Amino acid sequence: MIYKKSSEEIKIMRRAGAVVADVFEALEEALRPGVSTSELDAIAEKIIKDAGATPSFKGYRGFPASICASPNHVIVHGIPSAMKLEEGDIISLDVGAFLNGYHGDSAWTFPVGDVAPEAAELLKVTEASLDAALERCKPGNRLGDIGFAVEEVAESAGFSIVREYAGHGVGRALHEEPSIPNYGPAGRREVLAPGMTLAIEPMVNLGGAGTKTLADGWAVVTADGSLSAHFEHTVAITEDGHEVLTKRRS
Repeated sequence: MIYKKSSEEIKIMRRAGAVVADVFEALEEALRPGVSTSELDAIAEKIIKDAGATPSFKGYRGFPASICASPNHVIVHGIPSAMKLEEGDIISLDVGAFLNGYHGDSAWTFPVGDVAPEAAELLKVTEASLDAALERCKPGNRLGDIGFAVEEVAESAGFSIVREYAGHGVGRALHEEPSIPNYGPAGRREVLAPGMTLAIEPMVNLGGAGTKTLADGWAVVTADGSLSAHFEHTVAITEDGHEVLTKRRS
């Protein structure tokens, strides 16, 4: 069942989303060749805890870190480690904060220094697919419209959509109903209505759509070793459209 939030609940989620946004501002500032993903994890955990929140991911089904750090061909759920980022890498950082009983959830893929043109294009198109999906987030549209918007933008640019993993409802639980695939068809599934809070998260591959999970049981990578990008925002459906609850100030 889809749980619709009251204005008071969305107010709390807005604060949780602001914590996540603050984390991303700090992570982007710290991001450079030579930094390790465990260092980024420590930065995120401190900011989340200093804000009076707790990391949504740490301990979730046994996940050992506060953020997911997924470089290059890792699609999602990468575990932070001593691995140092190098010039030309891309890195997807997924951050969640749990504050006063509610979650905020967002992900962004960043270039590390100068990246290859095809990597830059992958990031540009995946972010554009998120923007297109957000434009469909308004009352009266359907969940299928969101996924179709992602699919249309990404595949028209020659990239592949990850189909095994999807966006989701978010609120009192990190993962709530509904599941939100990043593909159509449009005009299907549940009707969007005020009070719905959704994590919209395109995952787009430079090569094929196939995936596999590494031996750690967490990191999901592209089957062909190609680059992957992941962008995500938590949004609330409003009376006349939507509000991005994890939007950064800058």
